[in-house]
Amino acid sequence: MTLIFCGTPQFAVPTLERLIAEKHDIELVMTNPDEPSGRGYDVKPSPVKLAALKAGLEVFQPLKLKEDLTAGFLSRFRPDFIVVVAYGHIIPKWMIDLPKHGCINLHASLLPKYRGAAPIQWSIIRGEFVTGVTTMKIDEGLDTGDVLLKREVPIQDEDTTETLSERLSGVGADLMVETLPKLIRAEIQPQPQNHAQATFAPLLKKEDGRIDWMHRAEEIWWRVRGVRPWPGAYTTFRSKNLHIWSAAPVPGQAGPGDEPGTLLPERGNLRVVCGQGTLLEVCELQLEGRKRLLARDFLNGARPSSGEKLGE
Repeated sequence: MTLIFCGTPQFAVPTLERLIAEKHDIELVMTNPDEPSGRGYDVKPSPVKLAALKAGLEVFQPLKLKEDLTAGFLSRFRPDFIVVVAYGHIIPKWMIDLPKHGCINLHASLLPKYRGAAPIQWSIIRGEFVTGVTTMKIDEGLDTGDVLLKREVPIQDEDTTETLSERLSGVGADLMVETLPKLIRAEIQPQPQNHAQATFAPLLKKEDGRIDWMHRAEEIWWRVRGVRPWPGAYTTFRSKNLHIWSAAPVPGQAGPGDEPGTLLPERGNLRVVCGQGTLLEVCELQLEGRKRLLARDFLNGARPSSGEKLGE
């Protein structure tokens, strides 16, 4: 079958590679324009562009989809499907109507849960035990189209956004390869979503990484994992920013006089009092202007005293 593929980040690459391996005729790959990145702000192509060029595919990088030039260029194609995976644009109606069998999206959640731009991050931040991937027909709403196939993926205790994204991208690639031929053969009956059950996963902001020590240790643990790598979980220590790279809740209760944010350093371990007297052990952290350290090395260098507080 003939396809146009739309995607930008690494999450989309396994699907593109699987479609290539399945010998589908990919007429065009659409991805975001090259952008500056890194400390030197060098302009770099997206991971999808790199994968497409490696495969010898034509690449198109429009800044906006609503421009007449974009519509004019795409009007010469008439693919069976347009496949969309983390492209970063809302697909306009003229583009939805372009392919013979519709635009098919791979979404990184079990719709209608976690519609929006950051479903993987928010599934971790909100303490879900299971997430997954969904293929759906794109309509004019935000992740509101009919569901085609779903596959569940457990969220492991050690998962961060990075590790969970990698697993979901592989599972999603398999699901997309399964979805397209089944649609052609009418073996899938699209199912409308129950909009009353929808939850939303907006794009993360810098302030989403700020730790509120009034929250329970388990909730802070979820956030530390969900905002990694960006914006990262952070607080303050001695008036400097302190990045928390990894942490975990531990058994026990704080003393009656210990307020949230209070440090409890002991024998190479660094525990912090959280909401409801729960305790969080910080495993890896980084003080502003310093290198990333294990907790024991941080304790040896900074020598925090018992009773000092974070977040003040």
